[in-house]
Amino acid sequence: MYLALKTIKGETHYFIRESYHDGTCLRSRDLFDLGIDPAQYIIYPGGTAFYIDETVDDRLRTLSQNYSVHDLDDIFWCFLKPEIRVALEPYRHLGGTSRRKRTSKEKEENQQHEFHIFDKRRVHYLRFGQIDQERIGRVTPKMFNKLLSKSRDELEQYFIEMERDLDRSEFKAYVYVIFDLQKYFTELIAKSMPHGLNQNKVDQYFLEEICRLNSDSDFWSGMDTEGNLHEYLIRYVIMFFDSEYGRSSFLEDYIRDYINSKRGYVPSRKQSSVTLDEASTIFGLKKDALRKMSRQALTRLYRRMAQKLHPDKGGEKEKFVKLSEAYHELLKSKTS
Repeated sequence: MYLALKTIKGETHYFIRESYHDGTCLRSRDLFDLGIDPAQYIIYPGGTAFYIDETVDDRLRTLSQNYSVHDLDDIFWCFLKPEIRVALEPYRHLGGTSRRKRTSKEKEENQQHEFHIFDKRRVHYLRFGQIDQERIGRVTPKMFNKLLSKSRDELEQYFIEMERDLDRSEFKAYVYVIFDLQKYFTELIAKSMPHGLNQNKVDQYFLEEICRLNSDSDFWSGMDTEGNLHEYLIRYVIMFFDSEYGRSSFLEDYIRDYINSKRGYVPSRKQSSVTLDEASTIFGLKKDALRKMSRQALTRLYRRMAQKLHPDKGGEKEKFVKLSEAYHELLKSKTS
């Protein structure tokens, strides 16, 4: 059983529905019309206790073979008084709320079930929020278990509920992803910044894709369809054309990463042109003596000569530069 919403003359009406197998495919049927205020069927005897009006319970027991009082509690949960929900939340589904166990036949059918790619893209985005869905074929099948044993109507009601968690700034990107519009573009930004694409073409491909899905008999299996755009697809048209792309963090992240990568940047030192022979001449020592000299001894020698050759002491700039280059070159070979 599941809670279904339907807009009738501008008002939201609530129904308790059930998915069932007619021998060919999964279909859905109404079990109880809750009207516009399901809370009217909740009775509070006192404290934090509540129960559902017997008229609902009696009718469901008559119509549904899979009726469970725990399913009924789940359906009415969001209509409970807020303070009751807060008090009971820690105990929800605790003790004795196990769901009907699946038969071995159902398990086997579920393992062989092929989910529609449109449903998989919706689950993937709602879970990870990624525009690039290249990895969707490599995710664990368990991620799609929520879609099992649901009719097309129940699936759409499930996604309506899940999409409530989307921020309005995500609407357009979400529709762009689930209809796989990026496949029409070769630009690299198609997988990261759809707002940078030619939007007239994006609009055109969206309309083509939504019409294709509207006429997909496999997708709408178990539901009666008409020639017009299905009411469950209308919300995506509204999402797409009544929203703008939210701020993309891709470019900002790219710039930030580039800046951070340069924070520790040190310009490469100019390669010294001083040879060992030249260093020997500059320091006035034989090459073997320079090779055997310790770092400490070399540093003391350099400091004494630097005091004499430094331009501030009257020395020549070119000789001082050569001295420094020779010192740093020799220092590279010293370990102690």
